[in-house]
Amino acid sequence: MKITLKDGSFREYGEAKTVYEIAKDISEGLARAACAGELNGEIVDLRTEIHQDADLSIITASEEEGLKVIRHTAAHVMAEAVKRLFPNAKVTIGPAIADGFYYDFDAEPFSREDLDKIEAEMKKIIKEGHEIKRFTLPKEEAIAFMKEKDEPFKVELIEELPADAVISFYDQGGFTDLCAGPHLMNTKGIKAYKLISSSMAYWRGDSEKARLQRIYGTAFNKKDELNEHLEKLEDAKRRDHNRLGREMGIFTTVDVIGQGLPLFTPKGTKMIMKLQRWIEDLEEKEWGYVRTRTPLMAKSDLYKLSGHWDHYKDGMFVLGDEETDKEVFALRPMTCPFQYYVYKNEQHSYRDLPYRMGETSTLFRSEDSGEMHGLTRVRQFTISEGHLIVRPDQMVEEFKGCLALAKHCLQTLGVEEDVTYHLSKWDPDNRKKYIGEPEVWEETQQHMRDILNELEIDFVEDTGEAAFYGPKVDINARNVYGKDDTMITIQWDALLAEQFDMYYIDQNGEKVRPYIIHRTSLGCYERTLAWLIEKYAGKFPTWLCAEQVRVLPISEKYESYANSVQKELLRNGIDATTDNRSEKIGFKIREARLDKLPYMLVVGQKEEEEGTVSVRSRFAGDEGSRPLKEFIDAIKMEIDSKEIRKEEALEEK
Repeated sequence: MKITLKDGSFREYGEAKTVYEIAKDISEGLARAACAGELNGEIVDLRTEIHQDADLSIITASEEEGLKVIRHTAAHVMAEAVKRLFPNAKVTIGPAIADGFYYDFDAEPFSREDLDKIEAEMKKIIKEGHEIKRFTLPKEEAIAFMKEKDEPFKVELIEELPADAVISFYDQGGFTDLCAGPHLMNTKGIKAYKLISSSMAYWRGDSEKARLQRIYGTAFNKKDELNEHLEKLEDAKRRDHNRLGREMGIFTTVDVIGQGLPLFTPKGTKMIMKLQRWIEDLEEKEWGYVRTRTPLMAKSDLYKLSGHWDHYKDGMFVLGDEETDKEVFALRPMTCPFQYYVYKNEQHSYRDLPYRMGETSTLFRSEDSGEMHGLTRVRQFTISEGHLIVRPDQMVEEFKGCLALAKHCLQTLGVEEDVTYHLSKWDPDNRKKYIGEPEVWEETQQHMRDILNELEIDFVEDTGEAAFYGPKVDINARNVYGKDDTMITIQWDALLAEQFDMYYIDQNGEKVRPYIIHRTSLGCYERTLAWLIEKYAGKFPTWLCAEQVRVLPISEKYESYANSVQKELLRNGIDATTDNRSEKIGFKIREARLDKLPYMLVVGQKEEEEGTVSVRSRFAGDEGSRPLKEFIDAIKMEIDSKEIRKEEALEEK
């Protein structure tokens, strides 16, 4: 047989060979570094036997697929360590994921001390150097095998497989796990690993099923790679909005109020207000939107008409019981049907379109407790929601306009380079989830694909992520822990106008159904604020800061001048405070730095006599003495332009 290698060269063999044997034939070094093989485009185990002509690449730890194999094997080693230390724990699943691995156990919660013990046991297992062997069993034997080991979750997984399935297992010196692989050849291949954290998880992600304990870990081929990754994780912890936002006094949560219901302090509230006023003015004055204000709840009749009652009821807060109450209401999880009735309030001609409606909408969604985190996933949130009622011939250009508005918002916030674009499509194999005919979906999705390509926007396609009434473009950002969150959504809807009997009068006096674009320009304010906290590590652009300037008198004698400076700053629309405490000026300056303020104005005798301020900034340190008016003109220009001023490397004094 002829084996064609990655570089185009080939090897010929007269008998079957495993991937590992071929790697060893190429070089001993390659065999030692090998983690898996890519056989005819499929990632396979090193133990895989090849019997006929094939294309083969040897996968090492320098490639992402190689790291996945190392991490998958590390997950098995961790599971063995858990079973040694906690014999009553039941194993479930343990895959490799981005940047690491996890394994779920039916067990008592794990403490940090437990994780340290598990790490130490993993070290013993790795040192023992067990060969990892693969074997298969027919379904009934596999079930009996796992029942004997008293692993009910594995039994459940096997029972769902076809009757003729051949099930694979991996054994590493006594610990055996149900697994498709691939895995390393020996436990000694795990060279650098760390258990990161533990948390609660549900079996198969279903809150109605067993509560499990998930252990997260990571593994690399070299210790310096692991150390670099751990340093990044420490930076992520420092930037984590859920920690930093609380430390900076931006928001908090209270148990008696409820999970996913954050309280914003005056500081956080001011930041949200700045974002909101910017978006509202931008949409109305520059992008041609009218503003609406609609109720926070509605009767179930509205949601039945829109389809949300059938497709989304489990995610809504329902007020009342349909069997016992005359009227049942629900807090709104979206604004679209409300704004439709604003449009329907009067008749529209083709000349009136596009009709762009914007609203600062507070929404409510019944998120599962295990899904909520800080400000990124909450039960009450506010978004820059909008709906455009357009003629079919306007749809493409208006959709482009929504993308342009979104990009403008991202550029202004300095995060345009941090996002990815996703074309979220319907799943034709899950027809119950969607309304409308297949041809409408396919045509709509192709229009959106063409728009993204024309605008030269790189994107990926996600099947099954569309809304039940139409496909969408999701603009996602990755948080400090590597998880993607959807920040902005733009949806194409060719279906709901029919359900709500929406129309416009065309040139011939005929009633015609419009198309609808559902969109956000900035998205959820809470999630955006979380994103910005992590992006800037709390050092926000000046325009967004709740406190832009702090005036620092060097002693009590200059409080009057400091107060007059603050008053002039406030008069010019600059958010300023004065620190009149009886503290040394060095202490005040250090505190202002810790508060990550953009500017400090130090004032004393010289400044009072000359009408100046001594400027210290987060960006350049000591900027020297300047006339107050000159400073005000400069900072107003920075704020009005929403400049993102870069920080210079400063020495701490």
